[in-house]
Amino acid sequence: MDRTSIKNIIIKSLTSLDSVDDQAQTEIASMDESFPLFGSDARLDSLDLVSVITDLEEALSDQLDYFLSLTDDAALSREISPFDTIGTLLDYCEELIGARNT
Repeated sequence: MDRTSIKNIIIKSLTSLDSVDDQAQTEIASMDESFPLFGSDARLDSLDLVSVITDLEEALSDQLDYFLSLTDDAALSREISPFDTIGTLLDYCEELIGARNT
């Protein structure tokens, strides 16, 4: 699974959130990897972030044919959270998939 495919899953999940209006959906679809998911600059509340993570775990697990947990102790104890931006989340997903496939 490549980075673009993972990013498309994240974008789809973000645009499907009930709290996201039509204007924000258009904005999200064109966002780059620096789009903040978590922290003081984030546009998502904590429940939205949990929803995105859950959607991503489910979609990745379906496509990879194994469960991929994004919220284990390793993720939560990192100095830089994998949930800060779309880019950090993509990096973390690629890292987990790469570790699993080696």
